[in-house]
Amino acid sequence: MMHIQEFVSLKPYNTFGIEAKARFFCAVESLADLDGALQWAKRQGLAVRVLGGGSNILLSGDVDGLVVLMQNRGIRITEDDGNHATVEVAAGENWHQLVLWSVEHGLGGLENLGLIPGTAGAAPVQNIGAYGVEFAEVCHSVTAVRRDTLERVTFGAADCCFGYRDSLFKHEPNCWVVESIRVSLCRMSPVRTHYGSVGDMLCEMGVDEPDYRDVCEAVCRVRRDKLPDPAELGNAGSFFKNPLVSADKAQELAQRYPGLPTYPQKTGDCKLAAGWLIDKTGWKGKNLGRAGVYPKQALVLVNNGGASGQEILALAESICRDVQEKFGIALEKEPVVFP
Repeated sequence: MMHIQEFVSLKPYNTFGIEAKARFFCAVESLADLDGALQWAKRQGLAVRVLGGGSNILLSGDVDGLVVLMQNRGIRITEDDGNHATVEVAAGENWHQLVLWSVEHGLGGLENLGLIPGTAGAAPVQNIGAYGVEFAEVCHSVTAVRRDTLERVTFGAADCCFGYRDSLFKHEPNCWVVESIRVSLCRMSPVRTHYGSVGDMLCEMGVDEPDYRDVCEAVCRVRRDKLPDPAELGNAGSFFKNPLVSADKAQELAQRYPGLPTYPQKTGDCKLAAGWLIDKTGWKGKNLGRAGVYPKQALVLVNNGGASGQEILALAESICRDVQEKFGIALEKEPVVFP
């Protein structure tokens, strides 16, 4: 049953561990709960903010509106021909648990996305990606609720307008609430081990012919080695997108700065390693007040204890300014800033 609470601390619901309060708060466990919460907010004339795992947000202050926490659950196979399977997943399901479920069922496609924090419903919004795989590649469809009319619309993958850490839902944040997703998985798809240090980790594990479970385990080990556990050190994973520039710009920078990692894209553009750029400006391992840059990965900003959202933002803005001045590159933040 829908239950609206007042003045609720959001510290347990964001991986940065930042203290902020929601004027109104509702945890929804069913579609009826979601409809009721949206209708209630509309009657009150309140803005609605949706939370999943809280792993891609930065709370810059208290939220004067209704915060809806998605906690609906459910994973089921809707189609299966023995090789390809379509799996429907409720938005409130934990993403990593879904990845583990898929490899346990011998279904390939998600194994490179293991240990990404957050919920299934957030995956299409950000078009999450890691180790050479993006959500867009496995997306079959996304069902979302239009906030003002409660109309339910199912978007095919092409309708979601996926881009690098981008989607239709990210561009229309006040219009849709993702209710469920469907992913297309395969029992015979080849594993992908060429990206980053996944192949090296498999060698370290003594695995010559990896299956989906092996790749998932290797990815998780690499991530644990490089990234801090939010339960121990507040963070939201990669804070900045890897910038996209023209091929000419990438070549120019590579000539000026030997060692700059560049990743040519199918579009003809080139992706640069934001972590490398930040490292070369001297920010890696540095602090600004109670906020800091993780010593093992310059893409990750951390809450060293008691930092406010404003302190994290001040650090991010200082980094962006220095990267712009040194390289002429504008960094873009990944997390959504509330409110």
